[in-house]
Amino acid sequence: MTIRLDHVGVNVRDLDALTAWYTKALELTTVFQFHLEGPGLRGVVLEHPHGWRVELLTRRGSAPGLKAPDPLTATLTEGYGHFAVTTPELDPLYTALVAHGAGEAVPPGPSPEPGIRMAWVTDPEGNLIELIEKNAE
Repeated sequence: MTIRLDHVGVNVRDLDALTAWYTKALELTTVFQFHLEGPGLRGVVLEHPHGWRVELLTRRGSAPGLKAPDPLTATLTEGYGHFAVTTPELDPLYTALVAHGAGEAVPPGPSPEPGIRMAWVTDPEGNLIELIEKNAE
């Protein structure tokens, strides 16, 4: 059986603003947008040139959930806490995301995985994103 991750879903307050941020900061492009009238759900699927996707969703009546400032705080709440991307150059990516308005959660440093470096940022609504430096993409 072959299984691979298709996308990560992120619930957001301001779909238009976060779509603009993710497309610019992470170089994603829009695959498709949708709107379900009944539940008042809107969404957009964004894709990176390497094929990974992020689905942003918004719905009338939503309320803020976990907005942990860092990964250790996030693990105090059960459920999904972040998504991660890999890069061969951690420091330039971290600097570029912060320049695009990402929050600084954990600066670049060693990962618990031997030989790997990591950093953490938040998107403009406080959702955690882990950055992992690997030599090969």
